Amino acid sequence: MRRVLVAIDGSGCASRAIKYCGEQFSGMRDLSLTLLHVLPNLPPRFWDDGHLLSKEEKEARQAVVAKWLENQKLATEPMLQGAVEDLTQRGIHPDQIETRIIYDSSDAATSILEEAKTGGYLTLVLGRCGFSRIAERLMGSTTGRIIQEGAGLAICIVE
Repeated sequence: MRRVLVAIDGSGCASRAIKYCGEQFSGMRDLSLTLLHVLPNLPPRFWDDGHLLSKEEKEARQAVVAKWLENQKLATEPMLQGAVEDLTQRGIHPDQIETRIIYDSSDAATSILEEAKTGGYLTLVLGRCGFSRIAERLMGSTTGRIIQEGAGLAICIVE
């Protein structure tokens, strides 16, 4: 079975990567395609305030964090479902598509690469967008880091 990981974030670049996968892999029956979305770390407002929290403060903070995570899941589900629908309309069977979310990632590029390598994927597909090429070279980007650190993976960057 050919395992392909597609990193998506709801952007137009990710939509182009989904479209590319639908066009390239349509009709392949020996394909397993995983759509991966990476959620960032908790926002700073949920971090420790610099003092030991009482039991009540810890419980209140945990409830707020749990609610934030639930809201993130609810916001992510339509994006993933839309990507699945787009792929099925392009000829990929729904049984061949899996969705996965990584929660509380400190670095999207590292999380994507770890998933690709530990998950046994042959190919990683992602969209490229963001800064100009010059700015990316100076500051880096998720795509640029994946290219630099993705030795051993077939990486497909969709423009």
